[in-house]
Amino acid sequence: MNTQERLERVTNAFRTRFGAEPSSWCRAPGRVDLMGSHTDYNLGYVMTMTVDRDTWLAARPRGDREVHVASLNLPGSAQFSLDDIQPAGDSELRWTDYIRGVAKVLQEAGHRLAGFDGLIHSTIPLGSGLSSSAALEMATAIAFQELSGFHLDTVEMARLGQRAENQFVGVNCGILDQYSSALGRAGAALLLDCRDLTSLDVPIHPDIGVVICDTKAPRQLIGTEYTDRRRQCEAGVRVLQQRQPEISSLRDVSIDVFQRYQQDLPPAVAQRCRFIIEENSRVLELKDALPHGDRQKLHHLLHASYVGARDLYEIAVPPMEAMMNAMLQGPGVIGARQAGAGFGGCMVALVEADHVERFASGVAEAYTRATGLQPSIYPVVAAPGAGLLLA
Repeated sequence: MNTQERLERVTNAFRTRFGAEPSSWCRAPGRVDLMGSHTDYNLGYVMTMTVDRDTWLAARPRGDREVHVASLNLPGSAQFSLDDIQPAGDSELRWTDYIRGVAKVLQEAGHRLAGFDGLIHSTIPLGSGLSSSAALEMATAIAFQELSGFHLDTVEMARLGQRAENQFVGVNCGILDQYSSALGRAGAALLLDCRDLTSLDVPIHPDIGVVICDTKAPRQLIGTEYTDRRRQCEAGVRVLQQRQPEISSLRDVSIDVFQRYQQDLPPAVAQRCRFIIEENSRVLELKDALPHGDRQKLHHLLHASYVGARDLYEIAVPPMEAMMNAMLQGPGVIGARQAGAGFGGCMVALVEADHVERFASGVAEAYTRATGLQPSIYPVVAAPGAGLLLA
């Protein structure tokens, strides 16, 4: 479905549901981390890239203080008052909590919001690790600004989206997803400093393609695994602070310092900390390898990241291992690793640009043969951050 076909589909569905056409079109992209798993909430570094899969929110203002929303991707519709924002009671409508949460934190920040009718359509695979929730949050934030007549600094918009997910939805995520969706750049990855909330554009060598490999193994980050990893990292920081008080996050710990004190850490905590410390170093090394297309270095960095995620951070599941094996055998592969938080979902490969189609078909065949699952394999390019679709 091309852009025009998508516009017509959403317009027709909006007209059917709300009796008129939308007046505002807002969009926000998904993203993939090329390096930097779980480093964001440890205030480290991430090499992130927005993708040309995005969430649209078509909207029109209402004359009251209510928000009425529906989705073309998910069942159900919901309405809520901006004067009394509560979580959705129905599990089928849990997706609306991302919209409700953004509304709540925007009002807590002092912004007067107008109600609207809204219809959502997304091309980001849901629950796959490409940040569909953050894209919905950022598209919602754009819609409220457009319809309510105020403007947010882009980094502040990302912060508020993170706060909505932490405090209202209940996922204790870092700011990676929201920052990426809000500040993404067409044609480049971003080296994100999660402490300073600054980023550097990092071009990707033109002969290298980026390919998403969706295992179709669903993820659920509201469970305990994600929270446990974060708590283990925080426990490691507390121990290391007793040895070197200037340490405030794992970002501050070199591998030499870690090795000096690792015997003071519980074994599982030591594994988690080692992965984060080494992963931060890999992100910084990737900054130089990507623009120059250093194949040997790229392969080494991506493979080391996956091995660490599997053996130290323990976020790999059998479908991910099967996909990794398939990707490493794919025609033209340069390197491959996990994407997102792990525990299923998507993985990512760097591939010789002239081999992308052969790579995609070869990986799909090998993965299905190994698992019986039908994956989704597709190339992506870096896309602009959140904003209005039509001026």
